[in-house]
Amino acid sequence: MQTINYKEKFPMYVAHPDLIYLDSAATSLTPQIVLDKMNDYYTQYGTNISRGVYSLCEEATTQYELVREKAAAFIHAPSDQEIIFTTGTTHSLNILAHGISPDESDMHILATAMDHHANFVPWQNRTKNFEVINIDKDYRLDLSNLAKKITSKTAVLTIPLISNVLGTINPVQKIISLAREINPQIIVVIDAAQAAPHIPIDVQKLDCDFLTFSAHKLYGPTGAGILWGKKEKLQNIRPLLTGGDMISEVSSSKTQYRNIPHKLEAGTPNIAGIIGLGAAIDFIQSIGLKKIQKNEEMLTKYALNSLRKISGLKIYGPQDANDRAGVVSFTLKNIHPHDIASILDTQYNIAVRAGNHCAMPLHIETLDIPATARISFGIYNTIEDIDTLEKGLYKVSEIFS
Repeated sequence: MQTINYKEKFPMYVAHPDLIYLDSAATSLTPQIVLDKMNDYYTQYGTNISRGVYSLCEEATTQYELVREKAAAFIHAPSDQEIIFTTGTTHSLNILAHGISPDESDMHILATAMDHHANFVPWQNRTKNFEVINIDKDYRLDLSNLAKKITSKTAVLTIPLISNVLGTINPVQKIISLAREINPQIIVVIDAAQAAPHIPIDVQKLDCDFLTFSAHKLYGPTGAGILWGKKEKLQNIRPLLTGGDMISEVSSSKTQYRNIPHKLEAGTPNIAGIIGLGAAIDFIQSIGLKKIQKNEEMLTKYALNSLRKISGLKIYGPQDANDRAGVVSFTLKNIHPHDIASILDTQYNIAVRAGNHCAMPLHIETLDIPATARISFGIYNTIEDIDTLEKGLYKVSEIFS
């Protein structure tokens, strides 16, 4: 069984040749081509953007604005003016929770039991009229539960495209269609942080109103992300931050904001980070998302089959690899996930995540466990990595037997 192997493109593997990195759902590694592009900014034209008429500023602005075009093409957005640069998914979701219908203090908002805290807490803090859509016994969103909870007064429905714990790929297009049948005015927000590096996204086909993702899960740098929204919806958002570059006109008596995208981009941005995000998109496009998706489906299937062999190991999420992404959370007997992660690290140089993965309601209220161990794949992972993981988990089980 053959897999893509791009380890040589990532400096982390040069520094740590024996590393088995299985934590891309938290943060992916960064290829040299992205680091080079960011270094070019700092060494060749590292000035501020949009504020100068000299050539270095114009070059920085050009490189920065090119990323809007790349991001728009990446998610099939109709206009690059609908691309808002943020510090990441958390920032993007806070902009939306703060800015959608700001004068409605008790709006009805629906999130899901599988949401990351970043797509849970901002909405919960926004209103007392906050509800959660449950999941069924197969770790999928309960659509009957969804249909019961949406009403004509529901203002926002927010959903992860892929669960960062369960790996569940939610049927977002079907969910949006169902939601709009019940309430045509509902605003649908998609958290695509776990999806953007792994599966193709077309916001026009999905017919969502807003979609967010982060660079650092996309083989890019930390501190950079994308908020996409339908143009008319973005224009109605109240800015979370105000200040430089988002102003059209200001006087001692009033302030007039610029149009989007600049209206929602106050202050000096993470210029190098956004340029790195553009390079990361180029890197993914050079390989092809469909190729990446096919490879990760094969890795996931192999991993599920390998883990099922281990006595006392329980996998959380859809059991069919075709229904999930390359994220696999599990428990092993009564061994604490932190102990699992520690032994895998110290004895096998395997990096896995352990904890509630910023999804405490899912773990405590739905799965009824405090924590899980989680593996997640990137394009640098191989079948051999999974074989070593299986060996390591047998050792963990032996130590605690």
